[in-house]
Amino acid sequence: MKRTRTETISMPAGMHRIQITMSFPLRWVNSYILTEPDGKVSIVDPGPRTAGTEQEWHEALAALGLTFQDIHQIVLTHHHPDHLGLSGWMQQMSGAPVLMSARSRQEADYMWGPEASIDERLPEYYRIHGMPEYKTVEIKAHMRTFISQLTPLPEVTLIADGETLHMGGKAWIALETGGHAPGHLSFYAPESREILCGDAVLPQISPNISLLPGSDPEPLQSYMQGLTRLHALTVERAYPGHRNPFTRFTERTTELLAHHEERLAKLSERLQESSAHAYDICLHLFGDRLGTHQLRFAMSETLAHLQELIRRGLAREAQESGGIIYFQHQQ
Repeated sequence: MKRTRTETISMPAGMHRIQITMSFPLRWVNSYILTEPDGKVSIVDPGPRTAGTEQEWHEALAALGLTFQDIHQIVLTHHHPDHLGLSGWMQQMSGAPVLMSARSRQEADYMWGPEASIDERLPEYYRIHGMPEYKTVEIKAHMRTFISQLTPLPEVTLIADGETLHMGGKAWIALETGGHAPGHLSFYAPESREILCGDAVLPQISPNISLLPGSDPEPLQSYMQGLTRLHALTVERAYPGHRNPFTRFTERTTELLAHHEERLAKLSERLQESSAHAYDICLHLFGDRLGTHQLRFAMSETLAHLQELIRRGLAREAQESGGIIYFQHQQ
């Protein structure tokens, strides 16, 4: 993940950022509380569920003089456990509706629902792309650790792209983009030029773009198309899912687009040297000292970039001995 400089801006009146604990290396996810004119609140992305994060929410609400019954609605930018996780529990505590996009809910069911098999499919997907078997076993165990962080899944009210949502006394337009997560929603307030951008645009690191079996087949293209759409907005203050709120939103979208073009060029140069499977290319890009969680991100991001090279006609797949898929440079 490429890093850039950071800044700190104050939160506007009636809006609070709550930093909910999550796993290393990010350490926390930003949840936002927006106070409604009637004193109730909207909560955006409550964070992953653990006993510790439940306690963090009890303390955060009490510090603001609120109870769970003051929650008007729970709004989700996307389906990842560090954003979706506590929503079902918070819905049980408050009775409030949980809002997310239809595509995001579909992905939540695919990844984490009762019929989900991603813990079996993903390790096998990595195996045919060159990952050693002992690593795939670790990935399988790793995927099963997420279930407790997002149980129960919420009952969902759907939000459509372009729909206006009222939060904190402002009108926010839902903007659906993909890449980081299918169906990801950002919320843009045109009058105040603010955006709740979830993980679509982050101020210091590049959001992970993952190719997963059964999900978006071309996530990097989806992400870059979404960045182009977000780049066209006039944004003065951005509230991301990780790190600090920031003002350089337009510049940051430009930097992220350039970052991915640079990575595509690096992969293309690597394939011109020799064909390789995705695991070898992943180690070439990210090194061989990644923990299991970061290895999953790195492997799927490598595959996303390789798929974009194929889409652009710059690479192709070839299956070799043992059924392992290799990538070759294509003129």
